[in-house]
Amino acid sequence: MELDRYNTCENSQTQFVRWFREVAPYVHAFRGKTFVIAFDGDLIQYGALNALVQDLSLLSALGIKLVLIHGSRPQVNDQLKLKGIYKIFDRGLMAPTDAAALECAKEAAGEIRLDIEASFSQGLPNTPMSHSKIKVISGNFVTARPVGVLNGVDFQNTGKVRKIDVEAINFAIEKGSSVVLLSPLGFSPTGDAFHLALEELATSTAVALRAEKLIFLSSSKGVYNDDGSIDTELARADADILTASNKLDEETCEFLKYASLAVKRGVARAHILSYSLDGSVLLEIFTHDGVGTMVVEDNLDDLRSATIDDVGAIISLIEPLETDGTLVPRPKRLIERDLEKFTVLEHDGIIYGCAALYMFPNEQMAELACLIVHPEWQSTGEGELLLRHIESRAKNLGARRIFALTTKTSHWFLKRGFVQCGIQDLPKEKQTSYNRSRNSLIFIKNIKHD
Repeated sequence: MELDRYNTCENSQTQFVRWFREVAPYVHAFRGKTFVIAFDGDLIQYGALNALVQDLSLLSALGIKLVLIHGSRPQVNDQLKLKGIYKIFDRGLMAPTDAAALECAKEAAGEIRLDIEASFSQGLPNTPMSHSKIKVISGNFVTARPVGVLNGVDFQNTGKVRKIDVEAINFAIEKGSSVVLLSPLGFSPTGDAFHLALEELATSTAVALRAEKLIFLSSSKGVYNDDGSIDTELARADADILTASNKLDEETCEFLKYASLAVKRGVARAHILSYSLDGSVLLEIFTHDGVGTMVVEDNLDDLRSATIDDVGAIISLIEPLETDGTLVPRPKRLIERDLEKFTVLEHDGIIYGCAALYMFPNEQMAELACLIVHPEWQSTGEGELLLRHIESRAKNLGARRIFALTTKTSHWFLKRGFVQCGIQDLPKEKQTSYNRSRNSLIFIKNIKHD
């Protein structure tokens, strides 16, 4: 039993260290960046506010600048019903807001703002962010204008965003440990208040602040693939096709439309997540595929030649495999010398795979070396993608056969058409440098030429 407890503890520690190393590149990449996070009042009705505040406090502690935007549509509708006014605001808010509805919007926004401030003020007891001190700053950061009369309908106190006070918001964020909170209300220079749509306000704010991310938290889990899985990454052009297709439910379609607009206007990434999944914001930000749908200008996966700036990332991929004996240790100077032989896989600025190609032109052979995919992203086809790329490069350089040396992944190569061979089948130069003490297995594959 003592041994079982020791092994369990050791496994837990190993998993923790692995996880911490996996998220470190994201922490580094996003420190100092601005995230705009938007949610409607249904998140509060669902009871997810305290969990969200805990996760946002963690993001703030990691140096991410946060602008939080709340909606109040269900709360406004509830207050209207209590007053005997059966006027329903649907998503998108393209409905007139009369004086009574505006008062309900003000009351709902005030109550929600107080709830959010209270959640951040309680010190988050019995949570990983216990005793954190996150200040919430609200203000008249949004200048609005009336929608006016459309198709003969006077929209009265329904407004549209005219201007976001970027300087004031950035000043508030730079004070440190602060979250800027915006309500779905804007004000005209003459002091009139206007009811705003959450989606438009969040998009306008993210664009004005040149935010790294716009995150919509909703009851929608994102866009589904035909097999029922979540489509975790959509190019903006594909998102636009979907919103015009009438294949999406109303909520997902509305958020996707604004996510696409935000990316079109310069926001780096826009996300649609479900608030019903505990920790969805953290999972979306700090894991490779995330848990919702992300809209980008173009696909984020990039297979490219390595540059000098990639040396550190390549070393971090190699080191664990050198430590466990899978790979022969390679000094940094050797990687720098052979850098033009390396190809890297990059996603959203993170290097998560690499491979190297060494040519032996006299024998028309090529070596596939240092094929690595980060553990978090294995079993999703990235290794095969690198293999195909290296094979294609070798073919273009005149190789007829490609070989690899391995001590632990023989089945992987056998499944991909390689055949186990002997030292005598290697190029003469490689036979000379072959490390007999490692006793690596040798696999060779013929390269098809048209």
